[in-house]
This record gives sequence, structure tokens and C-alpha cells, in this order.
Amino acid sequence: MTTCTIKPNKELLTKLKLTADEYLKIVELIGKEPNEVELYMFSVMWSEHCCYKNSKALLKEFPTKNKHVVVGPGENAGVVDLGDGIRIAFKIESHNRPTAVEPFQGATTGVGGILRDIFTMGARPIAVLDSIRFGDLKLPRSRFLFSGAVSGIGHYGNCTGIPNIGGEAYFYPTYNENPLVNAMAIGLIETKEIVKSNASGPGNPVFYAGSKTGRDGLGGASFASSGLTEDSHKDRPAVQVGDPFCEKVLIEACLEAFKTGYIVAAQDMGAAGLTCSTSEMAAKGNVGIEIDLDKVPVRTGTLTPVEYMLSESQERMLFVVKTGFEKNIIDVFSKWGLDCVQIGEITDTKKITIKHKNKIVVDMDAKALVNNTPVYKREKREPEYFKENQKFNQDSIPDLKREEVVPILKELLASPNIGSKKWIYSKYDHQVQANTIIKPGGSAGLIRIRSLHNDMTTKGLAATCDGNSAYVYLDPCLGSKIAVAEAARNISCTGALPIAITDNLNFGNPEKPEIYWQLSESVRGIKEACLEFDTPVTGGNVSLYNESNGVDIWPTPVIGMVGIIEDVELVINHSFDKAGDIILLLGKQKNEIGASEYLYLRIKEIKGRVPELDFNLEKTVQSSARELVKRKLIKSAHDCSIGGLLVTLCESAFPNDLGFQLIADCPQPIARLDAVLFGETQSRIVISTDKNNLQEVENFLKEANCPYEVIGEVIKEEIKIKSLNLVTKTADLKLIWENALAKFFE
Repeated sequence: MTTCTIKPNKELLTKLKLTADEYLKIVELIGKEPNEVELYMFSVMWSEHCCYKNSKALLKEFPTKNKHVVVGPGENAGVVDLGDGIRIAFKIESHNRPTAVEPFQGATTGVGGILRDIFTMGARPIAVLDSIRFGDLKLPRSRFLFSGAVSGIGHYGNCTGIPNIGGEAYFYPTYNENPLVNAMAIGLIETKEIVKSNASGPGNPVFYAGSKTGRDGLGGASFASSGLTEDSHKDRPAVQVGDPFCEKVLIEACLEAFKTGYIVAAQDMGAAGLTCSTSEMAAKGNVGIEIDLDKVPVRTGTLTPVEYMLSESQERMLFVVKTGFEKNIIDVFSKWGLDCVQIGEITDTKKITIKHKNKIVVDMDAKALVNNTPVYKREKREPEYFKENQKFNQDSIPDLKREEVVPILKELLASPNIGSKKWIYSKYDHQVQANTIIKPGGSAGLIRIRSLHNDMTTKGLAATCDGNSAYVYLDPCLGSKIAVAEAARNISCTGALPIAITDNLNFGNPEKPEIYWQLSESVRGIKEACLEFDTPVTGGNVSLYNESNGVDIWPTPVIGMVGIIEDVELVINHSFDKAGDIILLLGKQKNEIGASEYLYLRIKEIKGRVPELDFNLEKTVQSSARELVKRKLIKSAHDCSIGGLLVTLCESAFPNDLGFQLIADCPQPIARLDAVLFGETQSRIVISTDKNNLQEVENFLKEANCPYEVIGEVIKEEIKIKSLNLVTKTADLKLIWENALAKFFE
């Protein structure tokens, strides 16, 4: 060893995001003082972003299996079986801190990274979704971050030819300085065997493929595991730079190489770059790995060993190849115009050994980096704001007067949280690959699934991202249950059966007892809901330390869910079809305005009790909606959630420029008018049916013991509330709704 060992001072350890105790543990694990390269490798591998040291103990609580799950947590992506030999890989990940510093590249490389997680498994990416959170759009910086990130998401997805089929966007001041960009990708497994990341076969060569290595993304994993400060702009080198055109050919080259059967294991070089890919492949396979940095393709010839190992340059892959088939793999990548060089081999030492300029610069146990990471169970404490909010009395808020209904509705439709997201998704290609059946803007996206031979099948896959952070802030456990329930409800509204989730847990600093309480309560809520809906967690991402100058964001778990429908000809969306159709509300109305966008509008604060959730009622409503779709008895179905009933009805009326007439005040006598029209009571779905099918629909709902009420009729061009003698033009409301985001960029 020629690289000197170092005894770091407190300042260096702080820079590397390591504690003194962690340093002592490193020394104990590797039996020596680490040298500079080794210490930097530990700093990224032991970051929260890579090892989940503050969340691993909680994540073990998640259910991870059902009859559909083929690959659960621990691999690059989860995999579910749709039957008939069709397997789907899917996962969600965050790119929050990079987006806060450089929004276009931060969001761009977030999409690129999640696509690599998918095709590394041997899956062709067939769809992406995004879940984003930004601050008050009245602020120039919020507009800059938001517009840059949207452009970045669209740029990478469009250039790689992957349709964006859905997502969600919320805007609250808590995200002014710390926006969230969570990207979800879905892929169809094209290989006979799912490609795993566990290396094997001492003597097998290790190949590097893809883009050349540069200095972009240095320390990205550590950067993603710390809060933002006024000096965070100086961390621009930690933000990666993406090349979607390179990724496009990399997808094709990798899938072709995988199909040869000569690839033993594969890992993309994402967070922590070569450090993560080499050490994880070796540790998972219980083997060693030896790498020569002088053989790594570079953009510049002046990289140091630390820069080689920490660079997060994009569009790079690491493969273990069967001995004797090196040329076959090289020829595949050469055909696609990509670098593909042998940089090392698998050993039986169980160590990671790195050479640079003919000298060994790293020599230590791979499992010390990967398996023996710190695991913390932090102190947790129920926050004072939670206790105080539980005392909130909604009766202190005056009920709506008749003349206030339409003005309030207009204000809600004008809110960026409720208004049309077309300004966002119009920048994305959602039709490329020609399989998109339900496009962005509905309850969930849905694509047709082709077979491995590119033949058409009848199967469809629905997908959604959901998570109301206002609910989770006010009640982390209940709010997280609702996030899972709403995702399942959105899937069910298409007619598809929810089967599994991937989750992205975006939280503040877990070292603060109140934040760790939020995280643990949220995990508890997700666990309970996933057990109820039989939608296990197949993997995901944890993004902690989302804070700016010590101020934490709201707890924001995002649920990415997929569901299956056997016949895409049955699929429906959220849009009313024609005048004369009958509107029904499935579920029960309750006297709730707490935590609603309506209450936020009234008092300018997020307050009140989060809506109740009855799992039995929720499952009955969802299964009833799916069965009505299967029987071809309904024309539309739309989840009733943010904004309440009146907003949901408007969203169903707008696409075909129709209107509706409410012929009932509500399903049951309710004390408050605002709760009826704008409360966010859960477990409700608005459906529409041809009047000739109404009796059959009602008969089924009665047999299924599903609460419902006939609440109105689809009409032309107007919105009427009969009991209040209110009439307004659909076109006027639609214009307000469509301009909710666009008005900030005129």
C-alpha cells in the first residue's frame, strides 16, 4: 500500500459526514487505519443515501411478498409477475438535493438513474412517472426550480423514448428551498433470467461499459445525505450531468448483451459510482473484486483515485462476464458505439482491491463497506404541533354560505395543488412506444403490455404516484395509510387490481426526535395499509436530511403503485361521456373539513384532523368499482380526494366540455355544507353510468354492501346545484382550472 493512512480530525470527519464512533468502527472492521481513498469510500457507502443507517431498522417492518412478487427489496428494482411469462420491474427514487442546486440536471439525472435501475435487471423501460414538490410559485426561485426540473424530466424521458404516463405535483412553502423530485420507472423483463447484481466466479472478468468517467457527481451520495445550507451552491460538482442519447443506446446495448447469457451480474454506477458498484457486487456474491483504475475510460487524464471511485458520471455500467466470452460482449457494445473494456476480475479474497498506476490504493473487506454499516434507532418524540392540532375544532370555522360556494370553487380550481397539471405533462411525450391507453391527467396512467416477442396482449398495467404531505404532516401514520389507500383507489378507478408498491420516503433530519417520530409513524402506516390491500413493498428509496438551514420539510412519503387488468378493452378513465348519464357516489360522506385544501384556503394554514380511514369500507368501494368496470356497467370512475366532491365532479366534466347537475345535497344529512362540497372524506369514488344501466348498477352495489347514492346527472355546458339554486358555466371554471399553473409563467 502506498497511499498513506490518515488520522482524520473532527473537521475532516464532518466534511465526510462520518462520526468519530463510525471512524473507530471502520478501523475495527478493516483492521487498520484507512487511507484517504478507503476513508472516502466509507464516507459514501455509509451515507444514508447508500446504507439507510437511520431507516434500515424501520424498513424491515414492511411486508415484501405476495403471489405476484418475484424480486423484492435488495436488488436494483422490484419485479412482479403478471402471468403468461410477463414480468415487470419497477422502482421509485429521489433526486432532491441535486435539483435544489441545479434543477435541470438534477431532475434529468434522476430520471436517468431510475431508468438504469430498471434495465440493469434485464427490463426494457416502458414508462416513467414523476412525483414532485415545490414551493410557493409566487416566488421567483420556486418558479426557477420548478420550471427547470420539469424541463429536465421531459428532456431525459423524451430523448430516451420512454412515455411519461402520470404523476403528481404539490406546491407548499415548506418546499421553497428544498424541492422534491421523485422519479418512477417501469420496465418489461426481456431476458430469460432476471439479471442480478451478485458477482460470482473467481477469475471472471469485470467490464466497464458506457460513458467515460469525469469529475461530475463527486460525493453525490454524501451530498444527498445532508441538509441544504446557504453554501450548498458550492456543491455543484456533486450534481451529475446526464446524456439521454447515450442512455438510449446503452439500454439497447445492455439488453442485447444480457440476452447472450454471458453476463453473470450487472450493476449500474449510480450513487457512489465505482465504489458502490464494485463493493456491492462483491459483497452480495461473497467474492472479491480487483479493479485497475488505469483501465477506466476517462474524459481527462488527471483523475485521482478518490475521484475515480467517487465520480457519479452518468450512463455507466459494471458487468461480470463469463470467462471466454469477453469478445462477444465487447462486440455488442462496439456495435452500439460504446466503450466496453475489461478493468478487473473477480477474486476469491472477499476483498475489494483497487490499483492505480501499478500500486494498490485500496485493499479491504467488501462487506465492511456494504454489510457492516451502522444501523441507528434514533430517539423519537411526538411533536408539540401534532398534539396541538389534535385539539383543533372545525366548528370554530363558520360554514359556507350559499353565495360563497362558486367563488370558493373558483379559488380552489385556481390553486396549483388542484388545477390542471397540463402545463407539466404537455412537455412530456406520453404516447411514444404506442402503448399508452390512459394518459396523464386522470386517476392513474395505464399502458398496454406487449409480450416478449413484441406481440400485442390483452393485459394492461396501471400505475400511479400518490402522497398527500399535508395529511402526513398533520398525522404521519394516518396520512401514510391514506397515501397507500389513495394509490390503490386510483388504480381501481381504471378497473385494474393493485398488486404492489415501491415507496420513496422524503423526510427531514432523523437525528431530531420529532422527525424520527414522523418517519417511524409513517412506516407504521404504510405497513398496515400494505397488509390490508395485499400490496407489498418491492423496494424504493429513502431520502432523509431534507432540510434547509435547519428547517425540515414536511414528511413526504410517496407511494408508487402498479396494478393489473387482464383486458385493456375494459379500461375506463375519469371523464364523463355524455349528457343524460347518471352520476353516483360510492362510499360514505362524513362531516370533515380538516386537513383539506378548502380549509387551507380559508385560514391560510394546514390544520385540522386528517380524514378518517375505514379499511373495510375502502376495500369494498374499490372492489365494487373494479367489478362494475369488469361488467361494463359504468363509463367513468374518479377518485374523490383533494378538493372534495365538487372539484372531483368538475375534473370529470372538463375533458369533454360537459357539465353536471347535483340533485341531492349529499348521501346523508350532514351538518356542514362545506364538508359536503369540499371536505376530503376518504373511500369515495364518483362513477357515471348510462341511465339504462342504472338499475343493474344499483342492484350490484346493494348485493356488494357498498354504500352509494345517486347524486346527479351529466348535462351540457353548465354546473348546477339544484338545492342551492346555483348555476355556472363549465367553460368559465375550466379556463380557471387550466390556467392554475400557466398563469405563473405568462
